[in-house]
Amino acid sequence: MSIRHPLGPVPRLHYAFATLGGGCFWCLEAVFEELDGVVDVEAGYSNGTTENPDYRQVCGGDTGYAEVVRIEFDPARIEYRQLLDVFFAIHDPTTPNRQGNDVGSQYRSAIFYHSEEQKSIATQFLQEAQHLFEDDIVTQLEPVDRYVRAETHHQEYFRQNPTQGYCMFVIGPKVEKFRRAFARIRRAGVS
Repeated sequence: MSIRHPLGPVPRLHYAFATLGGGCFWCLEAVFEELDGVVDVEAGYSNGTTENPDYRQVCGGDTGYAEVVRIEFDPARIEYRQLLDVFFAIHDPTTPNRQGNDVGSQYRSAIFYHSEEQKSIATQFLQEAQHLFEDDIVTQLEPVDRYVRAETHHQEYFRQNPTQGYCMFVIGPKVEKFRRAFARIRRAGVS
């Protein structure tokens, strides 16, 4: 767990945060927690206006929050750019406010940067990635404004509920696709 600070959570010494929104946070969390160099992945909500929203409020689409994962990672073991590579491989950055059957601004594609360095890397990444897609990339690039940790039952959802329908038919195939494409940077011993 990250260290608590009066101005909000801060990563442990020598680690950094990346905050990404790309549809359902259960899907993103299941993938990112398998990456070598990732220390922790937390489901949450970012960049909205409501004070301490809950899942039901965010799903209503009126809070301004996006479902996100906040990834704590060791930059000496995995680069921020590699996290973005994985992110673009596991969601569709060309659909505004939608990922599959999940529709609404809470499911928008977004990179919420924590530093000017992350902003610069993400800006360059977005420019370079456009040629990979037929449609325009609509991924928003914004500084992290507000972040709220999602409720406990949303944390490690795929791992805790592997036989639940959404996990089997949506998350499972996404995780398998990731495992095939990124075997070289997966954490050893994860299955």
